[in-house]
Amino acid sequence: MVFYADFCLPFIAGAAVMFAAVVIKYTVWLVQLPAADKRLILKGLPTRRTLDAVVETVRESLLHRRIFRVNPVLGYMHMSLAFGWFLLIVTGWIETMAYVGLHWVPLQGHVFFKYFMPANGIADHKPWFDFVMDLLLLFVLSGVALAWFKRMRSRALGMRRTTRHIIFDRVALTSLWFVFPARLAAESITCALWGGGSFLTAGTGSLLSGVFGRAALEAAYQPVWWFYSCALGVFFAAMPFSRYMHIFTEVPLIFLRAYRVRPESAAKSYDNFEIQACSRCGICIDPCQLQSSLGIDEVQSVYFLRDRRYRMLQHKVADNCLMCGRCEQVCPVGINLNTLRLNARSSSRDRCDESRYAYLSGIDRSSGEGRTGYFAGCMTRLTPRTMESMARIFDAAGEQVWWADREGGVCCGRPLKLSGEVEAARRMVESNSELFRRHGITTLVTSCPICLREFRETYRLDGVEILHHSEYILRLIRAGRLHLRRDAGALYTYHDPCELGRGCGIYDEPRAVIESVGRLVEPAHTRENALCCGSSLANTVIDDPCQLTIARDVARELEATAAGSVVTACPQCKKALSRGTTCQVADLSEIVAASL
Repeated sequence: MVFYADFCLPFIAGAAVMFAAVVIKYTVWLVQLPAADKRLILKGLPTRRTLDAVVETVRESLLHRRIFRVNPVLGYMHMSLAFGWFLLIVTGWIETMAYVGLHWVPLQGHVFFKYFMPANGIADHKPWFDFVMDLLLLFVLSGVALAWFKRMRSRALGMRRTTRHIIFDRVALTSLWFVFPARLAAESITCALWGGGSFLTAGTGSLLSGVFGRAALEAAYQPVWWFYSCALGVFFAAMPFSRYMHIFTEVPLIFLRAYRVRPESAAKSYDNFEIQACSRCGICIDPCQLQSSLGIDEVQSVYFLRDRRYRMLQHKVADNCLMCGRCEQVCPVGINLNTLRLNARSSSRDRCDESRYAYLSGIDRSSGEGRTGYFAGCMTRLTPRTMESMARIFDAAGEQVWWADREGGVCCGRPLKLSGEVEAARRMVESNSELFRRHGITTLVTSCPICLREFRETYRLDGVEILHHSEYILRLIRAGRLHLRRDAGALYTYHDPCELGRGCGIYDEPRAVIESVGRLVEPAHTRENALCCGSSLANTVIDDPCQLTIARDVARELEATAAGSVVTACPQCKKALSRGTTCQVADLSEIVAASL
């Protein structure tokens, strides 16, 4: 049987470009992976992790479970396009084999089988194949219709704003929108002329025949198949250079994560998989407070990833981010957005002048003795009531404490890292690590979530337990070392700091401490969805009035709880919220110290 016609050429050319580009990209990225990552992949291949990756691929790349959690209609739209098209391909291949047997059929033979079926004189139309294929085509077309609707009425699908696309995306998107309507038209006209089909294609073909007549359909027969082939060819050719590269890249990313390959705070080949796995769905736009509070709508993660992919990233986009993690929390692909930001900043800025950090050698302004160490951090030293409260708590618990920086000291290094000066941050990490080792502490407590995250992720403090003061205070309470007065009439609301909550996963401990001294009422956005105070050290672009605007928006939500006091567990958040509200704002340690 002959499975070729001239109209197949656009499809064949587009498919060839797509496969060549994808193979080249994958080859380069995998070759450039560090040797340690390649060993992780080889070690993970024959294990349960491969099966887990397959399950996640079905769950997320085809069924889009995470997008369903954002909005069920939005989830259905993505699932109908991905899973529906996948089922059309699989069922189409089965149909081809059912008709011609286990013979080799070129790719275009499977894709345009409805055209070649009458051309080859195959008349045995199995009704159930026609029904299933029509049902799947309708499933996909419903997703296309929702995609059209979303561009005009995004709020109906749970999105205040959709993504603005560049030319490659527009070409690919437009051609994709035409692929399935063109397929419906081509197969319907074929059914009208040759028979076959089911409720959708046969019904549409009968309608077209009644409106236009057989002669008109015969004249349109070849052009409509050409149009379908061109739509497919343009989409496939544009795919590797557009947002739709995510269709191929998300799958290997899932497998790499399953094999424990992780991003690092230094640009490497793994970044390519994450950058190109972004579908630019736009779900990350709405959670961004730069957009909702300030109207800044060109720096969100979807645009950062786009600009970095096409090597047109500018500092005003890379640096204008709170790095609060709200977008990362909702990303349906699970991309490490903050790490990619850090990598972009460090690759363009990390120039360490040795002489600038000579002063770090030998700095030790610590005081006291004890196996428990307390590191206040820069921001806690700027909120002295927190340090005073911690001193009262230590005394009440009878804890002997070594104060790392009560009289001043060296920054933890994270602010420098967030700005892209990774090497300079490393110098500070080394200085503090040596200080901690020299004094032989076994527990390190800090009131600053920024410091906490840096200690846990970057420092290598073997044998040292690292605790946030919320964890430490709760431990003292449960051990009976702190005796607190609980005022049932005291009503508190709690603001989750970004670095403590989304950064370190600490949500329950601060709430348990608050409940030990009074009653807690939650704001509208809380825990993983909590708002950022706006004064993140990661953003070096927005000015003070902009920070204040964000703080006031957050404060209004906290005030809406009617709580008497706003409690947080981060000195940076305390300073920001204090400026944005007339309510009392206190650190967690302050309300505990006041209840001793």
